[in-house]
Amino acid sequence: MSTVSVVTLAKGRPAHLRNVLRGLQRQTRPPAEFIVAVMQDAPYDLPEAGFPIRQIPVPGRELPLAAARNRGVAAARGDVVVFLDVDCIPAPDLIADYARALDELDGLLMGEVLHLPERATAGAWDYAGLDAVAERHSDRRGPPAAGIEICHDYRCFWSLNFAIRRSTFLATGGFDERYTGYGGEDTDFGKVLDEGGVPIAWMKGARAYHQYHPHHMPPVHHIESVVRNAELFEAKWGYRTMGHWLYAFRVMGLIDDTPDRPIRILRRPDAGDLALTGQQQHQPYSNSASVIRAIEARQAASPESQVSEPASMSA
Repeated sequence: MSTVSVVTLAKGRPAHLRNVLRGLQRQTRPPAEFIVAVMQDAPYDLPEAGFPIRQIPVPGRELPLAAARNRGVAAARGDVVVFLDVDCIPAPDLIADYARALDELDGLLMGEVLHLPERATAGAWDYAGLDAVAERHSDRRGPPAAGIEICHDYRCFWSLNFAIRRSTFLATGGFDERYTGYGGEDTDFGKVLDEGGVPIAWMKGARAYHQYHPHHMPPVHHIESVVRNAELFEAKWGYRTMGHWLYAFRVMGLIDDTPDRPIRILRRPDAGDLALTGQQQHQPYSNSASVIRAIEARQAASPESQVSEPASMSA
């Protein structure tokens, strides 16, 4: 039987991390270990569990997400590595579901994700309560009706909740650590898998519940790293990624992303941009598509400022 290590990347959000740990303690098949890649100066104060908890420091001036995932796998002792974001509570069968599915397919598997509204995890919580209020993301592909379904578009890879055999991950070389801050490293890793013939697949089960936190979509608060990482991706693969975000930035007047030229940031997001893109308290998730529709409606009312839509709206 394979052993399973769980890796979580964390900076701040201690209450979210404790909920992840509670979810791991309620697994039908407990993990062999829980590794927290700590992207802050001090380790977390976490209770003991029925399995080892190891905190691995990952230094970096900006969010070193790619490096943190690589450090987590390097430290892992399990045959299988499950990645959960710090805001993702695992359903009771998540580890068992992934272990079983990776016996069937040696690739990268993406489990289900449901999104929780604000205060869904305030105080004591149970899974029946989470299921009663959780919602699927309207911009994201849902799981297959049963089993495993191969994904033929590497751009759909989403690192929120996924699993892979440790040996397979190491054979890919891992995430490109030149990506720092927010954006691009997922798509780059998906492209590496695609080029290397490693299948990416959705699966039924392995559910995680994404905890509420304020966010912006498109991520105008991360405009510098999105632009930098889009240009890194272009230098590596010959074309830009995160096209839907760049398109939104362009129609908001934040950037000039003329092809075959470096992307120029024209101005910083102002209060109006932040209000437009910010997740509202009643929303369980932020939604780029609805914001882009609002921007396009505003542009339609001002024909002189219209711009063309990108060929691909995928990240």
